[in-house]
Amino acid sequence: MNFEFPISDVPSVMRGPRVERRRALVGGSAFWGTLIEGGPDAGRLQLDDGRVLDAQALNYLPPVNPSKIIAVHISYSSRSYETRQKNKPTESPTYFTKPPTSLNGHRGQILKPADCQYLNYEGEYGVVIGKTCRNVTPDEAWGYIEGFCPALDMGLQNFRDTDQGSMLRVKGADTLLPIGPGLVRGVNLFEQTLRTYVNGLVVQEAHIGEETIWGPHYVIADLARHITLVAGDVILMGTPCHSRSVDPGDFVECEITGIGRVAGTVVEIAAPRASALGVGHQPTDTAEVRRVALGFDERVPDRFKQNLAEARKSKKG
Repeated sequence: MNFEFPISDVPSVMRGPRVERRRALVGGSAFWGTLIEGGPDAGRLQLDDGRVLDAQALNYLPPVNPSKIIAVHISYSSRSYETRQKNKPTESPTYFTKPPTSLNGHRGQILKPADCQYLNYEGEYGVVIGKTCRNVTPDEAWGYIEGFCPALDMGLQNFRDTDQGSMLRVKGADTLLPIGPGLVRGVNLFEQTLRTYVNGLVVQEAHIGEETIWGPHYVIADLARHITLVAGDVILMGTPCHSRSVDPGDFVECEITGIGRVAGTVVEIAAPRASALGVGHQPTDTAEVRRVALGFDERVPDRFKQNLAEARKSKKG
């Protein structure tokens, strides 16, 4: 661990036993349940009403209901090196927000409007707040975390040049945050590996404990200096290097070992009707858009580039 305010003892939210809570759709109704960790029913979901169901056969809603979603711009050293040519992007973290309407469930559709060329994946983990939090230290912040979720922070990069500060349309569009399927506690986050897959091939990979610049405890303490965080709020903790664009038909997944794997399929939709009337800033393909959407290939491992090329060919085949 090389991040600020390193931990000496594993906080309770990261100590076992592992507990995973999911919100499933059963017969058109939403129910909470807990994944069974051992015994003959291991891997099945026990609903709170006692029923035990095949977890793989269920559809899931996001396991969160946030009043706000806050995201760190960069908190992985490989991403900082790729975009800034240094291991730490800034002296302290910077943030943007996503509206709750961007939430999407596991195995949902990720919408790509026909007038947007670049829809980039960013595999991440989300931190979910468990109780009201304000004016805390990094050590205290661990006590306010309910658990962790795999997440895909997707981005329509064609708005990057106009919304670079707020990221509102880049990251805020509907369906651009698949998260879940479970909310997990009892797993040491810093011993896990994050992987993003496109059509089954690894295109991002990072050991969280080795690449983290600012941990969730630092970020919560920073935000809660001035903003009250409440139960259900989500903080997205950034992505490692090699965020790239995907196309309709691509199957994108983010796996956090020990925690879970969330997936979504890119689906094309028509351009918004108002765009044809010239309303608002139109999606563009400027040098700034390409700088972010296409990234810096010379600064990322070759295997990620090769896998993404193979993933694109496999879909076309």
